[in-house]
Amino acid sequence: MNAKNSTGSSSINMTFTKKDEECLARHGLLAETIADLIGPHCEVVIHSFKSFEDSVVKIVNGHHTGRKIGAPITDLGLKVFREFEETGVMAPKSYFTKNKDGSLMKSTSCILTGEDDRAVGMFCININLSHPFPEIMKTLMPGNLETTNLQTSENFSTSPSDIIEQALSTAIHDIENNASVNAKGRKKAITRILFDNGIFEFKEATTIVADGLQITRHAVYKYIREFKSQLKIQK
Repeated sequence: MNAKNSTGSSSINMTFTKKDEECLARHGLLAETIADLIGPHCEVVIHSFKSFEDSVVKIVNGHHTGRKIGAPITDLGLKVFREFEETGVMAPKSYFTKNKDGSLMKSTSCILTGEDDRAVGMFCININLSHPFPEIMKTLMPGNLETTNLQTSENFSTSPSDIIEQALSTAIHDIENNASVNAKGRKKAITRILFDNGIFEFKEATTIVADGLQITRHAVYKYIREFKSQLKIQK
């Protein structure tokens, strides 16, 4: 992978495999997701080690450093790469730095490995701390806590059974408050909500749902088969 240049230093000369290319490509959506979560003051960059001269292959909110796709790797990026080559450290500790206009940034980087665990790129996150703190916090909070309806809930339990039972309880509440669902169809409707939410990926789900709805496991399996058949027809 490495070759000596005219100055005697080591330079990279890597031929990427399909798996190497896929490794970088699949992190593109992750870059978008992280930038969306943290907010517009966060820059996320993916570097490819196929060429250090134009290593940036993905960048979100690049205005913080003025970079675009095709920009070269940074000097610190080269140091992180070299450190990985020598020690195997993939993710050095986060650090503070400044961009060209003097803005304070907190940054972190992580080596991306492809086929045969060789380094093929680097995933970097840079948070611009020069923005007023209230402005940064504003992007992390709902527009108005008093008027915003936080409809998305998430159960962070450490037990699968707790997650199933909470999902079942929520589904029952939703259906009981839905006047369009008649009494006869409620258990099926509740099971459908759980099916659509992926709850039956848990092994215990069928038994817990059957007990909770006071129906047989056979009835639950029948519902699931019906839901799956409907999905196939829709496709």
